[in-house]
Order: sequence, then C-alpha cells, then structure tokens
Amino acid sequence: MARLLSESPPRIDTCLTRLVPGLRRLVPGRFSPARIATAVLDLLLPPACILCSSPVDAPGLLCGACFAGLSMLGEPSCRCCGAPFELAWHAVEGGLCQRCLDTPPPFERARAALRYDDASRRLVLPFKHGDRVEFAAVLARLMAGAGRELLRDCNVMIPVPLHRRRLFFRRYNQAALLARALGRIAGRPVSLDALTRVAATHDLDGKSAAERREEVAGAFAVRRRRATAVRGRRVLLIDDVMTSGATATACAACLLEAGAASVDVLVATRVPDPRQRNPTRRRRARRRKPVAAMR
Repeated sequence: MARLLSESPPRIDTCLTRLVPGLRRLVPGRFSPARIATAVLDLLLPPACILCSSPVDAPGLLCGACFAGLSMLGEPSCRCCGAPFELAWHAVEGGLCQRCLDTPPPFERARAALRYDDASRRLVLPFKHGDRVEFAAVLARLMAGAGRELLRDCNVMIPVPLHRRRLFFRRYNQAALLARALGRIAGRPVSLDALTRVAATHDLDGKSAAERREEVAGAFAVRRRRATAVRGRRVLLIDDVMTSGATATACAACLLEAGAASVDVLVATRVPDPRQRNPTRRRRARRRKPVAAMR
C-alpha cells in the first residue's frame, strides 16, 4: 500500500501510447508512439511553467523568471549539516557551524537544493499539501544538482516516512516521491519502506529545536524485513524540508543502530539557522558605534 501511495500518476502521453498501440505499426522507426503523442499534446496544450503558466520548452519546467527567483544553496555552508553561512568566515573550526561543533549529528553530511523562503514555498507547499505531485520531478532535478556527491557515494536512498494516519489523509508521502524521482535520475536503488514511523508526532511548526528533538525521539524504526537493505550500506536519507535537523537526526540514529555504514541527508529546501545571521549584525553594530561617538 505504501508503495502504491508513493507513486505519481502516469504521464498523459504514456496513457495515450498504451491506448493506441497501432501507432507503432503505422509509424515505424524513430517516430515512436510516445514522441507522436507528446507532439500532439504539445500542439493542443502548449507547455507552460508549472508556477506561472508562462510558455516553456517542455512540460514540467520552470520559466526563466520563476527559476531566477529561487535561492539556490551552495557554498559557503557548514561542512556537516549544510547550513548556509552569510560569509565564509562565519564557519568555526573545520568549516563547521557552531551547532555541529557543539553537538555533532549522527549523519555525516546534509545538503539542500533551495533556501526555504517565499519563492521555494510556492513549490514545496502545493507539493506537500496540495496534491501537486508533479512538482516532485522539478524538485528532484534541483536536489540532484545540490547533492551530486551524496548521490554518487550512496548505496541506497530511503525517504523519511509518514505515520500511517497522516499517510491515509494525505494519500502520498512527498519524501517517497522525491526519492523515486532521484532514483531514476541517479540510477540508485530506493527502499521506500525501510523506515517506518512508529509513533504519531504533533506538528513541529513553531517548536524550538529542543522541543522538536523531544517530539521525534523514538518515533522511527527500521522494518525487520528491510534490515538487509540498510546493514552495511551508505544510506542517503531523503526529505522535503529541513528546519532544525531533528527529524534527520532521529532517522539517522535509527539507521546507524540498524547497521548502516553511514548516513547522509538530502532535502529539497533548508530553513537557514537564524543564529548564522547574528555575527554580521553584531559586527556592524560595533562599527557604527565609534562613528556615532566621533560625531
């Protein structure tokens, strides 16, 4: 059931080619039924941006303006958790953020494609809560670029699970859709049900980092029948949003306890740590004080 609920609907052109198998006999060679069906659909329904409906070259793409509005994450960032820094010198020892230096997480590396802001929310929220499952392909392509090294090194990808009650009402697990799309892009195996959420947790929005850690503690487990998919493997954990890292930490600890060789984390969007902005503000305040005193 979880596998069925994690699958995205088939493309319309795929349905057409299945319904009209005679196209292959009528038009042999390189003019495949899929290409014919796609050309007909593009003629009748020109491809449009999935966000603003502006014309694009192919279905499922963003237009230039919508793509330019996204805040891509990269360097400088924490070498471990991937939290973005405003400036490179905000990193502390070993290129880590203060949080990772004080309390090293169980995962080795975490990376995100986008900063969680107004622009990325236009993709993530409809995908997560509005049945816009076609957004998974767009987000997966962005994640594949941001997590190129993580995808290269992993042996298996595992999505963060939903509790069965939430899965029943939402009808799909957005992390599983991302994992499936990434598996097709990177050619890596995906174990959709290796992890399970054994305890229903409350909504984490508005909670502090400590409250989030307490809420998800003991909420995850590795299924016994999927233990071989985890044991001795380099696991890449997939999710849509990373805020404090509490969910990723709980899942990674569970996977390592089950025998995983290592765990990395790849998410679509990352909420910046507000503490990373404080050093800049404090330094600017110090620089203004002497000028004001001289006046």
